[in-house]
Amino acid sequence: MGRNTRKRRMPLATKAIAGAAALALGGGGLVWANYYASAHESKNDAWGGNRTKAVNAQVATIKCPDVGQQLTAVPEQARGEVDGELATLDQQITEAYQRLATTRDAQTRDASFVQNAILGPLKDRRKVILDRIKLEINRAGGKTPGNLDDLAPCTGTPVEQNQTDAGDGEGGQDNGQNDGQNDGQDTGQDNGQQGDNGGQNDGGQQGGDDGQQGTGGQAGNGPVAADFVDITTVQPNVPAKPRKSRNASNGTFTTRCGVNANGNHNTDNVIVAPGVANGAHHLHDYVGNQKIDAFASNDTFLQSATSCQNKNDLSAYYWPVIRVQDGSQDFDQDADGGGKEGNVGRILKPLQAEIKYVGSPTGKVVAMPQFLRIITGDAKTTTNGLANANAHWSCTGFENKVQLTEQYPICPEGSKMVRTFAFQSCWDGQNTDSANHRTHIAFADQRGNCPSGFKAIPKLTMRLVYDVPRPSIENGAVKNAYAVDGFPEQLHKAATDHDDFINITTGGLANKIANCVNSGRNCK
Repeated sequence: MGRNTRKRRMPLATKAIAGAAALALGGGGLVWANYYASAHESKNDAWGGNRTKAVNAQVATIKCPDVGQQLTAVPEQARGEVDGELATLDQQITEAYQRLATTRDAQTRDASFVQNAILGPLKDRRKVILDRIKLEINRAGGKTPGNLDDLAPCTGTPVEQNQTDAGDGEGGQDNGQNDGQNDGQDTGQDNGQQGDNGGQNDGGQQGGDDGQQGTGGQAGNGPVAADFVDITTVQPNVPAKPRKSRNASNGTFTTRCGVNANGNHNTDNVIVAPGVANGAHHLHDYVGNQKIDAFASNDTFLQSATSCQNKNDLSAYYWPVIRVQDGSQDFDQDADGGGKEGNVGRILKPLQAEIKYVGSPTGKVVAMPQFLRIITGDAKTTTNGLANANAHWSCTGFENKVQLTEQYPICPEGSKMVRTFAFQSCWDGQNTDSANHRTHIAFADQRGNCPSGFKAIPKLTMRLVYDVPRPSIENGAVKNAYAVDGFPEQLHKAATDHDDFINITTGGLANKIANCVNSGRNCK
């Protein structure tokens, strides 16, 4: 996979943002206005301008088509450059959102400001990058989608419409990813992770004043009160698990890799943005392989130490950190991917990180191939819609009954917050990655069957447990909010949770995992 050995590349910086960003620049970069609000300001007013006088005219966030999800047939030799250009598109959106967040006064005075000063220039910059992508694909003998130019325009999402729209899949493609999301598959924790969200709003915190409809949060980009729900008020929504056949692979393999106690963090993502610093625009926890960053290659992976007890497990397991927005700062308050991009507050370390491989209810599994890459969930559901969402939030004592996708749970006293992941468990049998990082891998259907042409592999499951200070809803605003790190324009929505994995093993471990699962044993 030569694309991981590219020369160091930094995201393209667009000069148009410089003037606007200078309005709010301090020594450490963009000053997220809410963080430095004076004592008499409400958190939602601190962005500048009076929120209440123009709430209906305000744009909460910027919605851009996710170009990468449309590129399903990029030639291998062009993927490195295309990935770099896609990272530039992400950087452009980040910069445009920052301009949106620091010009609230101008927006209240001029109804056309967002279109003329932010969205219009953004479209022009995106068109330049899209032309480069087309050129790179064509040079490599590939063919670009006919509608690529249509993906240049972005729109502003008004404040009152800033919640995730489950029916809007713009820029997102299912590609078989959602076929098994409601099948109640065993995540290895007996908690039915693939439950839907039926009833999750029942009794939830939906009311409140205008602040409820603002962008909210310590950094002004979420979460808001509607992003939380008292889990004790939610009706059970976890369906029954699929029935297992006689040929089912009933075993499990558990790997113990710790909770990132050594603080191995970065804001890169070597899967989607190889060779690009800060390609994720948010901070990850890493366990397992200790040399995962944007510039690591497959050879680098094999030379790394691992945090796993099984030293043959060099796999990379990484996920966005959780932060408590209690007014505190962390080490990256003035850094890219951290406070400069709206990811603020105190980082929480998991109390537990349980990683387990489980089998298929319909048959035997084959071993995962070396360097297989899987992303589960979608970091951009706020703008893409829920087609690829795979977030699961719950509380200890409720995992078998309630799993939430679009809201964070408020857990009762004595209960811990739990986020779980059940990865795709069907592989196309040929590719360790794909151009959009999705089409080489798929979910099983509700009965546990893989799509035609796909093979069942051990299903990776992860369960992360946190001791989270209990949020409260007061006068339509959330206090002691916690949220997953994300792209700034995604507003820290619960549905944006996602997890990343690269399979890297030595000593025949991949075959041992498959054999253990197929034989019905519980191995460690």
